[in-house]
Amino acid sequence: MTAAPPLRVTLKLATSLDGRIALGNGQSQWITGPEARGQVHRMRAEHDAILTGIGTVLADDPQLTARPDGFAGAEQPQRVVLDSNLRMPTDAAMLEGPPVWVFHVAKASTGLGAAELIQTKADADGRASFKAVIQTLQERGVQSLMIEAGAEVAGSAIRSGLVTHIEWFRAPMLIGAEGRACIAGLGLEELALAPTFQRTSVRACGADLWETYQRG
Repeated sequence: MTAAPPLRVTLKLATSLDGRIALGNGQSQWITGPEARGQVHRMRAEHDAILTGIGTVLADDPQLTARPDGFAGAEQPQRVVLDSNLRMPTDAAMLEGPPVWVFHVAKASTGLGAAELIQTKADADGRASFKAVIQTLQERGVQSLMIEAGAEVAGSAIRSGLVTHIEWFRAPMLIGAEGRACIAGLGLEELALAPTFQRTSVRACGADLWETYQRG
């Protein structure tokens, strides 16, 4: 049997210059400009699936669709949510349209509208294991995944060692230490253990800077 090709996992970040995704009070719209947001929609359209966490769903209630020209196209990436304890609201905007894949750890007593519930393994913190989720996505034919999520999911993805690319949009503003970081703690005790990425391009995107990195 031929092995499945490695999954391309792209982490998208949109931050201030000092790597913050929101103020301390959670305000985040909009840190980056319209040009950067347009590029993100084009990126979504180029991936098989888009993954976010329940924290983002509860905070922003996103549709997570690809709208490169302002309108959702006929073909959309598969939307994926990590929702370990099944906290997804029944009226979430993401539940409109094709079924969303919701990965959870807790046992499901009922369904969730149009969502497909997928029980998965837990990691050491009791949350959906990122590695287990990636394995299931591969088994379902996903070859390219884009992550648009908060710090906890971004940190889990980086800690898994499975992120192959980073698309980073930086706005020309500083928020400071009280702002919310883009990646949760990685538990590093030595610099030699820090994940490294090679920058492959950097260009202006409106008023923002758009950097692309590939795993080193």
